[in-house]
Amino acid sequence: MFARASAVRFRLPVIAVVAFVALSVPGSIALAQGRGHGSDKVPPGQAKKQVTPAQAVVVSRDVLVMHGFEVVRVETIRTGQVIYYRRGNNGRGRGLGPVEKMIVRPSGSTVIVESAPKSVLLDIRVRLGL
Repeated sequence: MFARASAVRFRLPVIAVVAFVALSVPGSIALAQGRGHGSDKVPPGQAKKQVTPAQAVVVSRDVLVMHGFEVVRVETIRTGQVIYYRRGNNGRGRGLGPVEKMIVRPSGSTVIVESAPKSVLLDIRVRLGL
């Protein structure tokens, strides 16, 4: 009987410790889920990519050349950049087209491309990830 009494005596504190741990663990697990608590995370579909005007000009030049245009020059005016381009020869012997311009200007953390042909503008946006 003596062995049985000692087993009962030690079982009660062990049960109390196990109960305390079991009650305190769910609270710490709930904190680790990342739900709430003032996090400034943006949902994946609403995140905006940050693009500098210099990156946009490089991509715009590549896309213009890919579409058969010739880049004449790039000028910086205030905060924006103006890309002067013209249609290339295309092998028809009719000379080069008139010089046109397209404007790349910053707008917050992204850029806005103005006065570009529709197909070129679409490719620029795709390559920039906008």
